[in-house]
Amino acid sequence: MVTARRFPLGSATTLAELEEDPHPRLALLRAREPVSWLPALGGWLVTRRDLALRVMRDAATFTVDDPRFSTAQVVGPSMLSTEGAEHKRHRDPFTDPFRTRDVHDRFAEFVEEEAARLVETIRPRGSAELRREVAGPLAVAVVAESLGLVDADAQAVLSWYDAIVGTVNDITAGRPANPAGAAAFDRLRGSVEATVIARREASLLVAAAESERLKLPEVVANAAVLMFGGIETTEGMIANAVLHLLANPDQLALLQADPGLVDAAIEESLRLEPAAAVVDRYATADVTIGGTDVRRGDLVVVSLAGANRDPEVFQDPDCFDVRRAGSRLHLAFAHGRHFCLGAHLARLETRACLLTLLDRLPGLRLDPASPTAPRGLVFRKPPALRVRWDVPTRA
Repeated sequence: MVTARRFPLGSATTLAELEEDPHPRLALLRAREPVSWLPALGGWLVTRRDLALRVMRDAATFTVDDPRFSTAQVVGPSMLSTEGAEHKRHRDPFTDPFRTRDVHDRFAEFVEEEAARLVETIRPRGSAELRREVAGPLAVAVVAESLGLVDADAQAVLSWYDAIVGTVNDITAGRPANPAGAAAFDRLRGSVEATVIARREASLLVAAAESERLKLPEVVANAAVLMFGGIETTEGMIANAVLHLLANPDQLALLQADPGLVDAAIEESLRLEPAAAVVDRYATADVTIGGTDVRRGDLVVVSLAGANRDPEVFQDPDCFDVRRAGSRLHLAFAHGRHFCLGAHLARLETRACLLTLLDRLPGLRLDPASPTAPRGLVFRKPPALRVRWDVPTRA
């Protein structure tokens, strides 16, 4: 029986705290209860980086293959919620376009052109909400291009993902799932099925369906997972990076003086605030980790946000430092066999978006009338990212 006396910090942790600003609480847990029981989550929370790596590397002991897995409850079995040979069967048909050597050749020109188009659309106005006017539409366009999705309306797809994300958050928080998530997935299913039926030659979805390794519902589930990562977390990754730079003018000045720091800035932003804050696993056997006994069947939640600010690995971990050595040691894309398939493409998008924004929007700054900060239990990003910039006056 897990008691509040054994894990007082974990027992006192609230969902609201984890959704709003989890970092002070995560620091306490990491220092005193690195594997702690959180009644709010109904499971264990792992916050130390070395322990997080142990969990994610050991798929035999800590699995995603469990009917309680939140994303699987919404979209069904996929590469995200299977292990071993079954995981390989689901993942392999989608792997090739996302390999490091292929991403730049296949997508760089498209991503740069789409980022420029979106920024040019807002440039004359002098103000915008960047998350939904630039970051989100860019992520949708790139996912649609990479999967060969037909008729992908950016705002419609983003609304689907708002609903699906809300449902995943509900399940993680132990609340009843909002039926809007299932309805949104039905609309997504229709879009994927229409793409397969249309037999677009360049479509990765069509290739996966014709490979005969996956049935159509499995193609849909995996497409949903890829779009989930490619839209939800990439939108968050871009928005968080912009926010970190604009909220730290000294770091922004370093990047403007040396654009070669852009990749380092992206890695540091990923470390400081990963767009996916946690990943779930389930213990397949009784196991001791970090001196704590975990029982078979227990939920084990890995806090990527906590691991990424481990002071044993990152000096001054709460500071945003674009010159930080070792920022790539972050775990923002998870680790092990479930490492994010689209990590290289997400980096490419964020890089193109940051450079385009800073090049074409002079004096880019946060709107002081609309303060913002990342929030979210599972997926963290600013609810809105309102900015201003200088628009030259006509003579």
